[in-house]
Amino acid sequence: MLSGVAAYADSASDLSVRSLAASCAACHGTDGNAVRATAMPPLAGLSREYFLRQMQAYRDGTLQVPLMQQIARGFDAAQTEALAAYFERQHPAP
Repeated sequence: MLSGVAAYADSASDLSVRSLAASCAACHGTDGNAVRATAMPPLAGLSREYFLRQMQAYRDGTLQVPLMQQIARGFDAAQTEALAAYFERQHPAP
């Protein structure tokens, strides 16, 4: 029974991070695969460290992109970490 609870927790956690990532899809594409014709960078396949560095730079104002600054400040540390891990696992579109 415990394994069923653990599997449920894992799937709930996965659903939660996929929901967070869906908020990025409007600009960065489904699962972080931005359409190449847009100016938006793809997130799929980015290293966890790079993603976290960029999000911190938006939060502290080092990177001046008003929309991203607002978005980055809306995620707590655990959510940002979960997104970093999620996008790192995604395969970039060819």
